[in-house]
Amino acid sequence: MRGDDGAPVTTTGPTIATEPAWADRFRAARITLPEWPLDAPNRCIYVSNASGVVELYAWNRDTGEQRQVTDRPTGTYGGAIDAAGEYIWWFDDTDGDEFGVWMRQPFGGGTDTLAVEGLEPSYPAGLAIGHERVVVGRATDDGTSVHVVEDGRPSTVYSDPRDAHVGGLSRDEMLLCIAHSEHGDSRHMALRVMRLDTGSTIAELWDGPGKQLEAAGFSPVAGDQRLLVIHERDGRPAPLIWDPVAGTERPLEIGLSGEISVDWYVDASALLIAHDHEARSELYRYDLGTGSLTRLDIPLGTLSGASARPDGTVEFAWSSSVSPRVIRDLSGATVLAAPGPAAPESVPVQDTWVDGPGGRIHALIARPGSGSAPFATVFAIHGGPTDYDVDEFAPRRAAFVDAGFAVVHVNYRGSTGYGAAWRDALEGRPGLVELEDIAAVRDWAVRKGIADADRCILEGGSWGGFLTLLGLGTQPGLWAAGCALVPVADYVAAYQDEMEPLRAFDRSLFGGSPDDVPEVYHRSSPITYVDAVRAPVLVLAGANDPRCPIRQIDNYLARLAELGKTHEVYRFDAGHGSLVVEEQIAQMAAQLDFCSRHVPPG
Repeated sequence: MRGDDGAPVTTTGPTIATEPAWADRFRAARITLPEWPLDAPNRCIYVSNASGVVELYAWNRDTGEQRQVTDRPTGTYGGAIDAAGEYIWWFDDTDGDEFGVWMRQPFGGGTDTLAVEGLEPSYPAGLAIGHERVVVGRATDDGTSVHVVEDGRPSTVYSDPRDAHVGGLSRDEMLLCIAHSEHGDSRHMALRVMRLDTGSTIAELWDGPGKQLEAAGFSPVAGDQRLLVIHERDGRPAPLIWDPVAGTERPLEIGLSGEISVDWYVDASALLIAHDHEARSELYRYDLGTGSLTRLDIPLGTLSGASARPDGTVEFAWSSSVSPRVIRDLSGATVLAAPGPAAPESVPVQDTWVDGPGGRIHALIARPGSGSAPFATVFAIHGGPTDYDVDEFAPRRAAFVDAGFAVVHVNYRGSTGYGAAWRDALEGRPGLVELEDIAAVRDWAVRKGIADADRCILEGGSWGGFLTLLGLGTQPGLWAAGCALVPVADYVAAYQDEMEPLRAFDRSLFGGSPDDVPEVYHRSSPITYVDAVRAPVLVLAGANDPRCPIRQIDNYLARLAELGKTHEVYRFDAGHGSLVVEEQIAQMAAQLDFCSRHVPPG
């Protein structure tokens, strides 16, 4: 928005006269699936926003005691627990910048102390905590290093200027798996297993260019050195069991075509497989002895985690677009309940498939409960790009629907869950490929009478924010307004300022650095097209964001101002989003206020 004197207006959020009903969905307490160590399975940790800020919590199943572990003004995005259940580790960054050191606290409470002496601050690149050894991955502008800590002293076992991370530590703490990109492609990793007593490499696993490998964990049984791996040799993710010592591989034929996550049962007799396909989750048990795959009974919706307990009980975190997240087991019993009232329910999403320039595109649609079509419609674009929209509870979507907007999610080329070819189709033309699919779904929604052609809003965060700004410039006739949260706005400046793992990601996606392929970055950068922007745009930016740094956003905003484009700016003092509930509500209020003024839903 520009004032009467032509100056751009910077806002810190609109004044809300009365408490909006949608805010209850943000304030309702949410919890993640509890994590636990093999040797102390009743000592659990989870993440919750119950205090009003996302923090780490401990839960002792033996006593029922729950307590908040961390308490930081900008929140704590995760942690880990050691193999014995004695200490909880958490990452101490500064105001959400993701750059810092690991701290630890006794499970029962006490003083926070530096977890590892002698390691300088860095971005995290994986962590594995055993009884006698700890493995810490670190990423800096100089690349990645991996350090083994014994008796409190770290020693470097791996260092490379390219992207890598810790892939896992064997049960006997003798074998270390590292996922690396020494072949030059950080989007499709290779795996290396080392012996920690000798420091020697004993095995390598790489499926060649364009084939991703993911370490899913060593066997939980003592003396069993097998590593569970997810591969995509046939173009879809599938599990295999790799014995790096024996030099054997066992691919498992499971016949599932979507995205998978895989974990061992505690006795290593079976695998627990979560399968996400066409925006819904399935859960399976794969028996390693018989090769049989058994579907487990869960409600229709989406899983955000699942695990098999030592007694064989399977617990999972589940939600749907209608119902907020719950933590249950297969009997339907609640494992752990979030405190306070549950979030109000929302409307279901409906599936559609749209013919696009690269194949059929899967989209999800949520319609408001009142009003008549065609609706003012928010095309809410997911980030990643290696992510996907699913049938899960989403307070942001629900807030738009409550305000009278229809919401459309597009699983564009670049999304996961639809095969490797679909995911990698944007390489060399990032941003432009995805927007072709988004435009195809928009045109379909207009033809079907769902969306009003004159009231379509482009909205998204992170990569979705990048697509929003790029779409406003390259498709100016399609969009009536745009809301970009923590976006990439000037890709060359973003590359210069972002964390090194993301620079490696960009090199893989674009085909090199801005010096190597300047024309590709120019073609895919929103700032290239800023003069063509017609619609009013709201940009929300974190001052300490290491992923979409503030300087490149300021470059874009300065160009908007120079050209007299209608725009508003919302700045907040955090990183790549906020972990503070009231800040999340304020940001949502700013979006609703902006959209309702420029594209009235009624």
